Amino acid sequence: MNKALVQAVPVINAIINTDNTGVLTIDAREETFQAETVAQLRSQLMARVIAEAGECERPVRVSTMDESGLSGLLVSPDGDVEQEEPQAQEPRDQPMLAVPAGAAGAATVPAPAQAPAPTAPAVRALAPAPVEAPATVPAAAEAPASRRELREAESFLRTQEARSAATHGVRGWLSRVGIRTHPSAKELLERVDAQLVSQHWAGTRTVMVVNRKGGANKTPTVMNLAAVFGRHGGGGVLAYDGNPEVGTLGWRAEQGPHTATALDVLENSGHLLSTSAVYGDVSGYVHHQRADTFDVLRSDDSLVGTHVMTGDDVDLIHQVAAKYYRLIIMDSGNVDRGSDWARMIQHTDQLVVPTTEMEDRAEAALLTLRGLQERDEHAARLAENAVVIVSQSEPGNTSSTQRIADGFRPFVRAVCTVPYDPALKAGLIVHDDLDSRTRRAWLRAGAEVAQGL
Repeated sequence: MNKALVQAVPVINAIINTDNTGVLTIDAREETFQAETVAQLRSQLMARVIAEAGECERPVRVSTMDESGLSGLLVSPDGDVEQEEPQAQEPRDQPMLAVPAGAAGAATVPAPAQAPAPTAPAVRALAPAPVEAPATVPAAAEAPASRRELREAESFLRTQEARSAATHGVRGWLSRVGIRTHPSAKELLERVDAQLVSQHWAGTRTVMVVNRKGGANKTPTVMNLAAVFGRHGGGGVLAYDGNPEVGTLGWRAEQGPHTATALDVLENSGHLLSTSAVYGDVSGYVHHQRADTFDVLRSDDSLVGTHVMTGDDVDLIHQVAAKYYRLIIMDSGNVDRGSDWARMIQHTDQLVVPTTEMEDRAEAALLTLRGLQERDEHAARLAENAVVIVSQSEPGNTSSTQRIADGFRPFVRAVCTVPYDPALKAGLIVHDDLDSRTRRAWLRAGAEVAQGL
C-alpha cells in the first residue's frame, strides 16, 4: 500500500455499536448499517470503505470506534487493510468529541486535528491487527492484561466478502481464467446490497407499499421488491394484493394451476391455521413466480363479487401469511379510509411509498405521508422511516425524476430512483426481463427497505 497517496479527505468515521448497528460517516454524509451479527456488520462497513477508496482511486484513512476505543486503519481500493501507527499528541491540547448516544465506548474521546488519529489498539472490527512480538521487560514492570468475556472474542477468520475475487466485468473474466482480481468498488457496493436483502429475520416481517393515487407504480414496486428478496433470500416471500376492489397485482404476475384468491384463503383459514396443515397446503391458494421465487396472493377479481374486505379479514389473511412466509409485501390499493387499510398499517414494519416523476403522483405520495404522520404514533414512525421509490415512467425524464427524489429526501429515511424500463410498462413482470441498470436500482431499493426491517 502506498501510504504517500493518503490525503486528509475524505474524512471517514465508523462507529460500531454493541447492538450490531453501525454508523459510517463520509465527509458528513451519514450512512446507517444493521446486521444479525457483529461480523456481518463489520463486513458491510469494510466493503463500503473499500468502495469509497475505489472511488478515490487511492488508499483512505478510516477512524473506527467500538467498545474498545478509537483506532485508525488505512484501506486501499484493492482491499488491503493496514493498522495506522498512533501519533504522539498532547492530551491536554485535544478538544473532546462527544460520542453519539448508543455508541460503544466512553462518553467522550479525543477529537482528531485533521484526519482521525488512533489512540487505542486497532478495532478488530474491520480487519485483524498484525501481532507484534512483545518487548522484553522485567516481570515486575508488566501491567496486568485486561480480561474480557470469551463471548466477546473476535473470530480469527478473515471476512470473506471484501476479499473474494471479482465476478463482474473484465475483472470477473480475469478471475475466471485464473488471474485473481479484486472486485471493483461498484461490485463491492452491489455485494453489500445483496447481503442486506438476503438476510433472514427471527419472525415474519411485513412491508406495505402505499400511495393514495392509482398509476403511482405500486404494482411494479411490489413485484420487483418481492423478486429481489425472493431471489437473494432463497424464497419465503409473499406478495399480497390487499386492494379492497379489483387489484392489478394478479394481472402482472404468473398464474398458477388454479384461480384462488384472498377470499379462498379466508374461507379455508381454519384449516390453514390448524396444527394438521403442512407447508404445501398454502400452494393451493397462492401463485408461484417460478423465475423470481416468490408467491402472489391475488385479490378477488370476480365481476359479480360482493365481498368487502374488513379489518378482521386483513388480520386473518396476515395471520395465515405469517405462518407460511418470512416476508410479506402488501399492495395497499388506493382507498385509505377503510378498516382494512388501517389494519394493514398496524401490521406493517416498513413503509414503501412509490411514485413516478409525474407531479400528481408525487403529490399523492406526499399527502399519503402527511396523513400517516397525523394518524397515530405507529403510523407516524412508519412515515418518518419510509423508503420512497421514484420510478421514471417515460424515457428522458431523468432531471424531473431527480427533482422529485430530492424533494422527498428531507422527510423520509431513504429515497431511491429507478430508471425507465419498457419491460415494466405492461404485461407480466419478470425480473430477468429488465435492463441490468434497472435490476441494480431495484436491488439498491431492496437494500434500503431491508435496513428498516
